[in-house]
Amino acid sequence: MAPPVRAPEPSGGAGSEPAGPPALPPDLEEAALAIYDALLRDLDTARLGRLSPEEAAAAAREAARREVEARHPDLSSPLQERLIERALWEVVGLGPLEPLLRDPTVTEVMVNSPVEVFVERGGRLLRVPVRFRDGEHIMRIVQRILAPLGRHVDEASPMVDARLPDGSRVNVIIPPLCPRSPAVTIRRFRSEPFSLDDLVGLGSLPAPLAAFLAAAVQAKTNILISGGTGSGKTTLLAALAGHIPGDERVITIEDPIELRLKREHLLQLEARPPGIEGRGEVTQRDLLRNALRMRPDRIIVGEVRGPEAFDMLNAMNTGHEGSLSTIHANSVDDALHRLENMVLMAGFDLPLRAVREQVASALHLVVQVSRLPDGRRRVVQVMEVLGMEGDQVSRQELYRWRQMGVDPSGQVVGRDEVAPLRPRLADRLEAAGLADAVRSLMAMAEEVASWR
Repeated sequence: MAPPVRAPEPSGGAGSEPAGPPALPPDLEEAALAIYDALLRDLDTARLGRLSPEEAAAAAREAARREVEARHPDLSSPLQERLIERALWEVVGLGPLEPLLRDPTVTEVMVNSPVEVFVERGGRLLRVPVRFRDGEHIMRIVQRILAPLGRHVDEASPMVDARLPDGSRVNVIIPPLCPRSPAVTIRRFRSEPFSLDDLVGLGSLPAPLAAFLAAAVQAKTNILISGGTGSGKTTLLAALAGHIPGDERVITIEDPIELRLKREHLLQLEARPPGIEGRGEVTQRDLLRNALRMRPDRIIVGEVRGPEAFDMLNAMNTGHEGSLSTIHANSVDDALHRLENMVLMAGFDLPLRAVREQVASALHLVVQVSRLPDGRRRVVQVMEVLGMEGDQVSRQELYRWRQMGVDPSGQVVGRDEVAPLRPRLADRLEAAGLADAVRSLMAMAEEVASWR
């Protein structure tokens, strides 16, 4: 589910919240850009290019200070400093995007047009009082982002997707594909991934369920996490991966790399798109096949999207247990159907029953996550895959979070429902010395007593 977009309001309203330092008044914003224009005329850019980044920034700051003091001597010192800083964002920074990317609470930045800039904060989309002069201004900042990455965008190549040095992802699409204006989307990632304990603290799942899922990972069960865009699939995947024993060799396969796992024995592989001439593509399926030759203890596929599903399930069924992956789907049923279709895309003429048998024998748990209307991410269902029943994949629901309404503050409220059933995985967990996690989940089932 997409986060709600608040209706635009005048600057300072609830729907137009500032991110990072407060925006300059419109007249000073124009003054900052005028100072930038003057700096472009007066600075020796060739000389700046020969300096270190620190020396170049210091030289630009001194030049900006002279301009501000000459043009606006009556401004207070704090306003002069803000004006200098704003002008420097244009010279050596990322212009209007600079304060947004400095704000640790901002997880996504979206530029729709010079006057329409949104951020995601706390799961909500907020319009922010950030403006560009025009489309050319956006393009100048875009080229500054892409140049150090060796990438470019122009009419011949009007779309680009790239990874910034800090791991953030940037996507740019320009006219004529986006006729009104160049559009920029920057997705940021935490340097430290959330742990399961963090997610419990945020209300994403109850502690007994977190303990059960952690035990399932340690006991080398195969888990598929399903959810929509921005529902927290990758966040939960990283948290679960944190419970893989440290002495195991983990290989991740992604397109693009988003997981930021903190462990020693980790090898991250990334798919590669075809080059300009249409050659050189390396798919997730290629990487998965190669990973099987690299003696992995665990294989993590960041998101299964196509025919690599066949190879992933085959790996799960042939000794590579404890694998984790995510899939884009709005329910567990949708996830299993999509997985079946992806296997059929692999090019093998398999009957549907054979595909379902492969799915049923490979997967142990499917976890559904969702983004709630108030912006929070939550585990809403856990399903255990039991095997085949006739021509269908048999499963039983272990956990559900049922939405009950919205409180006066706008926060979604709901209740936990736990099936009074002993998971078939219980024997596996108990054999691995993880019986406490099973008992904790069963105790929770007795407490809620709200199962239909």
